[in-house]
Amino acid sequence: MLPPRNDIRNDIETTTACPTCATAFTPTRRQRYRTPACRQAAWRARNPDQTPPPPIVVPPRTNRRDITVYQCPECDNRTLGKQWCHDCNRPCVRVDLGGLCPHRDQPITVRDITDQHRATTDKPLTSTNTAA
Repeated sequence: MLPPRNDIRNDIETTTACPTCATAFTPTRRQRYRTPACRQAAWRARNPDQTPPPPIVVPPRTNRRDITVYQCPECDNRTLGKQWCHDCNRPCVRVDLGGLCPHRDQPITVRDITDQHRATTDKPLTSTNTAA
């Protein structure tokens, strides 16, 4: 004896349990989770380290004029960040980037420091021991 016609039509309808919430539901096509919220919760459980990277903090830009050493061509006076000589009231010439010397509190350039270091390391080695 054949089963009633309605039973034949409904034999492909199966209920499955949602892997996230364990609620029974009838899947549509390849549906694995009951709701999109269950799908999202399952993805978050599989990938716990998906925190956004910290934002990149860019330091504020330093004005180039503030770190530039200028020298007056008339009186050879050096200033840091000022393009006009206060003594001569004339424009100064840019020497190099630099800052204030911590010992003398006067403007000093990067080139002055590197040339001074190079001069101390370039001295030839002299022997103090002489063979008699």
